[in-house]
Amino acid sequence: MIPEIGYFSLVLAMGLSLLLCIFPLWGAYTGNLRLMRAAPSLAVGQCLFVLFSFAILIYVTLTDDFTVAYVAHHSSTTLPWYYKVTSTWGGHEGAILLWLVMQSSWTALVALMSNSLPWVLRARVLGVLGFLGVGFMLYTLWMSSPFERLLPYYPVEGRDLNPLLQDPGMIIHPPLLYMGYVGLSVSFAFAIAALLTGKLDNTWAKWSRPWTMVAWGFLTLGITIGSWWAYAELGWGGWWFWDPVENASLMPWLVATALLHSLAVTEKRGVFKSWTVLLAITAFSLCLLGTFIVRSGIIVSVHAFATDPDRGLYILSFLGVVVGGSLALYAMRVSEVYSEGRYRFASREVTLWANNIFLVVATLIVLLGTLLPMIHKELGLGTISIGVPFFNQMFSILVVPFALLLGIAPMMRWKQNQLPPMVKKWGGMLVLALALTALWLLPNYEYVAPMTFIATALAVWITLGTLLDVFEKASAQDSFAHGLKRLGLSYWAMVLGHIGIAFVIASVTLTSAYSVERSVSMKPGDVAQLNEYSYRFDGVKEIRGPNYSGHAGVVTVLKDDKFIVELYAEKRLYDIGMQFMTEAAIDDGFFRDLYLALGEQLSEGAWSLRIYHKPYVRWMWLGGILISLAGFMVVADKRYRRRKVKGAVA
Repeated sequence: MIPEIGYFSLVLAMGLSLLLCIFPLWGAYTGNLRLMRAAPSLAVGQCLFVLFSFAILIYVTLTDDFTVAYVAHHSSTTLPWYYKVTSTWGGHEGAILLWLVMQSSWTALVALMSNSLPWVLRARVLGVLGFLGVGFMLYTLWMSSPFERLLPYYPVEGRDLNPLLQDPGMIIHPPLLYMGYVGLSVSFAFAIAALLTGKLDNTWAKWSRPWTMVAWGFLTLGITIGSWWAYAELGWGGWWFWDPVENASLMPWLVATALLHSLAVTEKRGVFKSWTVLLAITAFSLCLLGTFIVRSGIIVSVHAFATDPDRGLYILSFLGVVVGGSLALYAMRVSEVYSEGRYRFASREVTLWANNIFLVVATLIVLLGTLLPMIHKELGLGTISIGVPFFNQMFSILVVPFALLLGIAPMMRWKQNQLPPMVKKWGGMLVLALALTALWLLPNYEYVAPMTFIATALAVWITLGTLLDVFEKASAQDSFAHGLKRLGLSYWAMVLGHIGIAFVIASVTLTSAYSVERSVSMKPGDVAQLNEYSYRFDGVKEIRGPNYSGHAGVVTVLKDDKFIVELYAEKRLYDIGMQFMTEAAIDDGFFRDLYLALGEQLSEGAWSLRIYHKPYVRWMWLGGILISLAGFMVVADKRYRRRKVKGAVA
């Protein structure tokens, strides 16, 4: 009976979402304030019913109710309780319900925290979010219900959660990623509402910007943790493989990054209005495209949910409705949009516009490399592969002009800059960046490839440009300390984000250039050397977990005959399904990681091991965290905590 209550709760949420789609939009069209005022209550109501339904799914999972098909397929009695909770989004149906939780929660937050919006705009934003909720709730109830029963015949034991997903990364990665994915629907809703209202001024950009920043922050954090999870869990020592599912999260992030900068220009200068709206539509459309890639069954990936093609067809149809309808509305309204501000070539506007172009081109490269093999195969033209070398080469080309612009962007002023003094300043920065890079790399590495030097210098360049702008702005006040205090949170968010990008560029460059790996066969007592570290294999010991058994290879790491750390690299065999999983052992450090993976048992008591030395790899995730924090800092800016506008009806 309890699972049926969960399903019925979703039905009620669907009803409220349908009303949320109709009442406020009709009220805004007819000027009926009573219908518009119903929107917040409907938004909160649908959220409560969705949350209740999700709570029921968690309950039936924790109580091992294997009469529920979803629980039987993704959980077991031996699964630890925290992974049982995780299993509620470890399969397709539960993941879609998690999407609904995020969708309804974002909608409720917009309803509760947008008192400063005029009622017409507020109603249309919530109406658009209601329409999106209807699409996904209909999909859940019709094709992806997690409450379907196996009665009268059901198993006494579940199939267990995929061992690959039994990792702390699974607990936090999907919710964060979905928060970002679904959060971009708010940016989309603001853009569509502005088009419907016909008022594409800088005011809507100011209202939309903090929501976009938070969604972008969650998406950044989700991608960062996903990269760390792949590195720690898969046992191959990598952090990004240009997998189609990885690309599905990167594409909306790239466009959302462009959107953030375009929103800033629209808000402050009243330009790029039509471009900003188009970016908002594109960012969420790419989220829907990513959902189609993951859930249509058209690809094979460790990340993907290979499901019924009918489900993929529904998502593709919904994608067509959303994208087609929004672009049609955009085409109807774009001729009415005029930029208010004026600017010259040497200005911050042009710098931000150029970086927008680079981000969009990067998105198109990822889109082409991801979809072309799928389309080629579906058309019966055979199988083609677009792999890591293609993406690495294309991004290596794009990162140079992008990073150069990122280094000078903070110092550029609106409207117009005097180029001669700026060029002189940039020349000094360039010399200093090259000198610091040489001092960093040349004493530490025997060979420095030209591209490695250039990319590292670009990371230093970005950092110098950002810090120099902080110094100049703070020095312009009565005192340096007072000047630092006067810089707003939005500015510090920019500083944090740019330095985070510099960390990522430096990490990717140095880790790619100087990572070393070695595959060895070792018996107890054998020693392997890699760089300045010695790895002594002390044998294996048996391990036993709540739902697995296996072996742990014990390795003592020495440096100059001094003890550094003892590592335990595991090879697990899960009881249900009898699947093997490798759990890498990692000694992390700020400047390097020592990474060890246990392979197969060989003859005469020997074991195969893979040893990695990965310099600066932690900087990548540190940079990702700094970038995501930049998104969250903007929300605390007092400019976005406004009181309700009096008489805001139209």
